[in-house]
Amino acid sequence: MEIKELIDSIHYNDDESAFNELYKLLINSLNQFAYSFLGDREACEEISNDLFVNIWLGRHKLNKISNPKVYFYVAIKNACLNHIRSNTSKKNRDAQLAETYYFHLSVDPAQLLISKELETGVLKAINSLPPRCKLIFKMVKEDELSCNEVADILGLSNKTVFAQLAIALKKLDEALGNK
Repeated sequence: MEIKELIDSIHYNDDESAFNELYKLLINSLNQFAYSFLGDREACEEISNDLFVNIWLGRHKLNKISNPKVYFYVAIKNACLNHIRSNTSKKNRDAQLAETYYFHLSVDPAQLLISKELETGVLKAINSLPPRCKLIFKMVKEDELSCNEVADILGLSNKTVFAQLAIALKKLDEALGNK
């Protein structure tokens, strides 16, 4: 089921199995996204789980969410920022963001067909991207968010997201030998 269908089933039918499916579908991506802000797995899991508890408790208001995927990411971002404000300084957050977001590339079945050498080159190229560029690239390519959704989540203009994505693609192309 799609996220919107799961949300509808939770909202209209109090469907616990749809809630569990939604949780399984999104929890890893949301934890990784939270980790980019906090660098603390335990805090990230707590924040993500709190979001799902609030989703269940407020399930009768879910029909008011127009784009659930963006809603989840923005909710996680806001919870992380609140956590940071209460626990860490801005300087520490920036340093953690540079080092920790999406520390590795997950492999899907299509990627298994890519040779090990090419895969290593891609990973090296992605990890060498500047932090913001890497964050945007991974949100678009791995989390399958649109550029507009990424712009909304990160509070950036669409133009900035497109520019960062273009930079990432150019650098990856160069790194893979298509200079």
